[in-house]
Amino acid sequence: MALHVEFLLLWVCWLHSVIGPEYEETITHLPEIKDGKCFFPFYYRNEVFYDCMKLKTKHKWCSLNETYQGYWKYCSEEDFAKCVFPFWYRHMIYRDCTEDGDAFGKKWCSLTQHYNKDKIWKYCD
Repeated sequence: MALHVEFLLLWVCWLHSVIGPEYEETITHLPEIKDGKCFFPFYYRNEVFYDCMKLKTKHKWCSLNETYQGYWKYCSEEDFAKCVFPFWYRHMIYRDCTEDGDAFGKKWCSLTQHYNKDKIWKYCD
């Protein structure tokens, strides 16, 4: 009997050393909370997100906590990040979407008032 317990303990220790680090980083994903409110910015896997995101999912989603804790929802139109006006870009203040600085000539805006510092933006609709 003692041999079986030793073997089991040895196997559990080995298993933990092999998959332990990955298992500890695993986040529990709870079912979608449809009437929740997106929290921006939110932290997910050591990154900061200022808008709904699409990582290995069919639709964009957001966290319902400042630091993702498994509570989430799919984004609807009113959940997506809004442009912040006025915002600073280079040496000018912008009160509307701009094409300045975009290699493709598409209009964009900042998601914070200080684009020069934060570098957070999105394309305008």
